[in-house]
Amino acid sequence: MLKNIPLSAWLGLIVTGLFVFAAVFAPWVAPFPNAAIVGDVWEPMSSAHLLGTDNLGRDLLSRMIYGARTTILIAALATALSFTMGSVLGFTAAVIGGWIDQTMSRGIDLLMSIPTLIFALVVLSVLPGNIVTLIVVMGVLDSTRVYRLARAVAVDINVMDFVEAAKLRGEGRIWIIFREILPNALSPLVAELGLRFIFAVLFLSALSFLGLGVQPPEADWGGMVKENKEGIVFGIPAALIPAAGIAVLAISVNLVADWILNRTTDLKGGRGNG
Repeated sequence: MLKNIPLSAWLGLIVTGLFVFAAVFAPWVAPFPNAAIVGDVWEPMSSAHLLGTDNLGRDLLSRMIYGARTTILIAALATALSFTMGSVLGFTAAVIGGWIDQTMSRGIDLLMSIPTLIFALVVLSVLPGNIVTLIVVMGVLDSTRVYRLARAVAVDINVMDFVEAAKLRGEGRIWIIFREILPNALSPLVAELGLRFIFAVLFLSALSFLGLGVQPPEADWGGMVKENKEGIVFGIPAALIPAAGIAVLAISVNLVADWILNRTTDLKGGRGNG
């Protein structure tokens, strides 16, 4: 089975695995504590500091590792929340239909009509600035996109013969949602999962860059770009390194998501709806 994995998927798995490993074992992998000042401001790369130091003299490699932990954790939890809410509500609206479907869909349309970043900035400016608030705000806002996809897929599946057969057997709506619709909707949802996770990473980075995301002294990659952006004028790459980390993570996760999508589509096509 492993030999059938394409090279691009292997590359994505390895790079994503390295990011996750660094995030999980950050206290043991990082050479210095997260907020420890261990050198002069913006020191160049050296054997003591492999990526140099930041605007306060903290080890940039250590900050990158701790930033990976914060960025991946928040993005993963926000994505899980958005998919749980969006898919369940979308499937429910498609199965029940009628005025419930219309009410939920028009409410989602209203939320989606407001620019996501502006909405988040307004909400986060009046709520306590902590990680839990970030996860909830990001998850709820992103669930609107998942809802639209899940509902569109579920509407098509809901009229298929095997779903009608389940209804004739007397199966309840919960059975139909989780045993009939969900397994057959996994392929587009898996593809969207990777995109939503990357969107969460970029969204969190944007919020941190604007000062409403992760608060210092905690590290995340968007905040690190903000902290070191003045160094770009002097040719110091401290702000470009976390930006490159965001780009590499986005590419590697998308490579894995594309492979999973192709694999689930092939398996589903070969298995059929029995």
